[in-house]
Amino acid sequence: MGARKREMAERHKEEKKQIAVAKLNNVPTSPRKMRLVANLVRGVEVNRALDILKYTKREASVRLEKLLKSAIANWESKNEADRKELEKGNVFVQHISVGQGRSLKRIRTAPQGRAARIRKRSNHVTIILGTKGEEPIVETQQEVTEEQ
Repeated sequence: MGARKREMAERHKEEKKQIAVAKLNNVPTSPRKMRLVANLVRGVEVNRALDILKYTKREASVRLEKLLKSAIANWESKNEADRKELEKGNVFVQHISVGQGRSLKRIRTAPQGRAARIRKRSNHVTIILGTKGEEPIVETQQEVTEEQ
């Protein structure tokens, strides 16, 4: 490994220490319904986001609240020295994404001997937490292919 590559790897490692990631896969809710709740907490301070999710009536908010608590625990384990940052309100939801998971295909009877298809959708949710002054480290597929 060359010196430049090693320096870049160390820099990425230091940047990743400041963020925390939590993922939830195959949630049996449609991505559209989950995105409605995810948009409420995008870019919001963590303690405020927990309050928002606690008092939201949608079913997806319960799962998202549990995922956010997991991300907070991940952040605390990475940043044991900076626990006061969480209390001060400097930890934010930097990035939250809801992607489509697998769809279970079922059949319901329809008139005149036909069958109608039912798609039971699921989704994948990813939350990235970070402190106030940082940009999120989210690489898209296009950026990865340009680097190579």
